[in-house]
Amino acid sequence: MSYIDVEHEVKRYDSGGSKLIANNDISFSINQGELVMILGASGTGKSTLLNILGGMDSCDDGRVVIDGENIAEYNAKELSEYRRYEVGFVFQFYNLVPNLTALENVELASEIVERASDPMSVLKSVGLEDRANNFPSQLSGGEQQRVAIARAIVKRPKILLCDEPTGALDYQTGKQVLHILQDTSRKYNATVIIVTHNSAIAPMSDRVIHMHDAKITNIEENPNPVDIDTLEW
Repeated sequence: MSYIDVEHEVKRYDSGGSKLIANNDISFSINQGELVMILGASGTGKSTLLNILGGMDSCDDGRVVIDGENIAEYNAKELSEYRRYEVGFVFQFYNLVPNLTALENVELASEIVERASDPMSVLKSVGLEDRANNFPSQLSGGEQQRVAIARAIVKRPKILLCDEPTGALDYQTGKQVLHILQDTSRKYNATVIIVTHNSAIAPMSDRVIHMHDAKITNIEENPNPVDIDTLEW
């Protein structure tokens, strides 16, 4: 069995008295330690799928099996524990606590799990040891995103879910962030899933899941991911 197996997942929302289908019969598998892109235009259901994988939303039909457990059957408490211990989240807009320093933002996340890494060591791993005592308002967008990644990975999550993590960043800073995400997959065997509309970065991944109109249209496996430094967009 794969580490993640999504089987015939469906998500519907009420929209003005009718039902909007955000995910329509979604099925795929992901192996542990893979870096995976979910690729598609805005409104195709990518973020809905990411929220379901992260336990922030529940599907209406189907199975979402993570490490042998069907989280589609979890109650609210079980989903909360799953998010706390198993999953790290990185978003396009960094969601840092503004009145805490970079180090304190990472320490805050480390306090909710017993197996957390050392916060300062994690900040160093993303190249921000010299900015540990700066507040978010004193950091560039790229630095804030790296703090957000450090906050996500300090918990040593098994799954790292990233929603357009380079969408607000310039080209070179985006590459730095992608390097960190790839390292998280390669060095720590975390399963990293990136939602993006940017097809130019897809060749760096082990697997690309294409979405259109709430459905998966194609899944590509890539046995030889390219070097991030060769990517251009």
